[in-house]
Amino acid sequence: MSRQFGNLIKQAQALQEKMLRFQQELDAKEFEGQSGGGLVKAVVNGKLMLLSLNISKEAISPDDPEMLEDLIFAAIKSAQEKAANTIKEEMNKITGGMGINLPGLF
Repeated sequence: MSRQFGNLIKQAQALQEKMLRFQQELDAKEFEGQSGGGLVKAVVNGKLMLLSLNISKEAISPDDPEMLEDLIFAAIKSAQEKAANTIKEEMNKITGGMGINLPGLF
């Protein structure tokens, strides 16, 4: 095995360890999104899974359920976008901006 190949293997192992650590950290992170000026708040984890949803009484109108649906959707989407942006930024740091895309990792 050449020295260059050995170095490449070591770099790949180090990258794999960083990715695993990052994935574990993401499991513990929470990202909050809001809509309607804070009337609806959603929290997702680093896997983009919904952890909690808080709906203010002021957001509930029996005459307009579509508005509440929109507020809920917007809050969840906001939280997921925050998480996804953080994941993308951190992945770029870990991979040195190599643009490595690992589908299904997160």
